[in-house]
Amino acid sequence: MQTSDYQRLDRAHHLHPFTDFKALGEEGSRIIERGEGVYIIDSEGNRILDGMAGLWCVNLGYGREELVEAATAQMRQLPYYNNFFKTTHPPAVKLAETLCRLAPPHINRVFFTGSGSEANDTVLRMVRRYWALKGQPEKQWVIGRENAYHGSTVAGLSLGGMAPMHEQGGPLVPKIAHVRQPWWFGEGRFGEGRSEGQDPETFGRECAAALEAKILELGEENVAAFIAEPVQGAGGAIIPPASYWPAVKAVLAKYDILLVADEVICGFGRLGEWFGSVHYGLEPDLMPIAKGLSSGYLPIGGVLVGDRVADTLIEEGGEFFHGFTYSGHPTCAAVAQRNLELMEAEGVVERVRDDLGPYLAQRWQALAKHPLVGEARSLGLIGALELIDPATGERFDKALAVGNLCRDLCFASGLVMRSVGDTMIISPPLVISHAEIDELVDKARAALDATLARLADTTTDQQEETSA
Repeated sequence: MQTSDYQRLDRAHHLHPFTDFKALGEEGSRIIERGEGVYIIDSEGNRILDGMAGLWCVNLGYGREELVEAATAQMRQLPYYNNFFKTTHPPAVKLAETLCRLAPPHINRVFFTGSGSEANDTVLRMVRRYWALKGQPEKQWVIGRENAYHGSTVAGLSLGGMAPMHEQGGPLVPKIAHVRQPWWFGEGRFGEGRSEGQDPETFGRECAAALEAKILELGEENVAAFIAEPVQGAGGAIIPPASYWPAVKAVLAKYDILLVADEVICGFGRLGEWFGSVHYGLEPDLMPIAKGLSSGYLPIGGVLVGDRVADTLIEEGGEFFHGFTYSGHPTCAAVAQRNLELMEAEGVVERVRDDLGPYLAQRWQALAKHPLVGEARSLGLIGALELIDPATGERFDKALAVGNLCRDLCFASGLVMRSVGDTMIISPPLVISHAEIDELVDKARAALDATLARLADTTTDQQEETSA
């Protein structure tokens, strides 16, 4: 089949996630046929550096035969069985032990799901169940952050704070509130009434103060948990100021509120530790996980449950009426187990922390000098570029969709880089080399140059039309 054949069938039968169906039908899909290391290859033979590791998940890169072999062996022995009704199987048991060994010391239980969205649905159920068992059923409210992403199920989109999703998703799950995100560049530097900008550390404390204000508004006796990613991923690779997490931890401790650290993106080495919570010194009560758990080779997720919550669920109360057909799926668990074994054996997490992360930071920071870039930031192997109008130093008019233009030009230059508004983000496989980081940065710069040139052409055309 040719590319056009796939596009025709895709247009006729396939509804894509997070997609304008009409626009995609008019343009046609990119058809990705193969993956090798940090590259994907499309149906036209173009070799593209995958700067997003799929969707933040292909940590060990493409083509790892060890993971294929793990799936094959498990499918021959026991392709599927459930974990309901007092039953389990070796892959789920082994993976649970491995995860709890890698997790912070106060976490010794895991509840398996099929995805990060399901993990956050589980979090909502588990948090409310915990407080009911503690004799405080009125503690129902969960606070999240504006512009946060915690999945696209009804519970996931309710916990998240993305306005366009809320507009399509109502009615939302009740008793979920949101507070400001710790995005210094967008809301500290360019915040309303702050022409001179605000110091990042002051801004971080201000965001934590907003959380405390919301707790007091709702009544501390009614607030169950605060959910947040250590670094906000799909919201734009938002790395909080250093002051933010210590101040948030103090607020939560003051009012005895559970901390849910969403590790779906940050977990499994992305920030240079096994979990982002370790990097920031957090001690979360619940940690949703997915994505890098299997390097994306098979769908699997879960919730790592701290002793405080797990002991209450075990000792205080009866059946927990929650679970999924594929919770702890044996083939998915076997692949995840092998993935974690390979990451440990190859020292992947340590290399991100000690070598690749610092190298990317050095190379990425050089892009801050580009006329289109207002800020270049990174932590571990996650990074962002904030696009600004070089003529004014301010953000572009949203109607121009400059980020989308830059994203499309990235593909043309052989790089997958995602746009979130006018924030360009990367999250490459954790096995990327120095030479491949150099290639990524060079291709990002080429896309920035092409974007700048396209904007200049557009401005010239508009001026000529006005003169005519």
